[in-house]
Amino acid sequence: MLTLTLHLEEVLIVGAALFSIGLYLALSKRNAIGILMGVELMLNAVNVTLLAFARFIESPRPLDGQVFATFVITIAAAEAAVALALAVAVYRHRETVNIDEIDVLRW
Repeated sequence: MLTLTLHLEEVLIVGAALFSIGLYLALSKRNAIGILMGVELMLNAVNVTLLAFARFIESPRPLDGQVFATFVITIAAAEAAVALALAVAVYRHRETVNIDEIDVLRW
């Protein structure tokens, strides 16, 4: 039987790597959908970190990490819905979702 033992540092490294990849995607992409994917990856990295601290750090209120992670998931879902609706609306008017080509706030 294989047993897996994780340490806090290993989970934090995974969270930092996910956040770095998401930040790179959000800053390097010109496509709005790619930027949204980067932001979602960063929010998931925050969730990994919150759950790691909730799991490995003793606290008088042990559910705080899970509650914060649930809150972040809810905010991420709302952000994705609003941002995708905006991307669809922009695509219908401009026929592009490239951030460089969307330079006016008024159509």
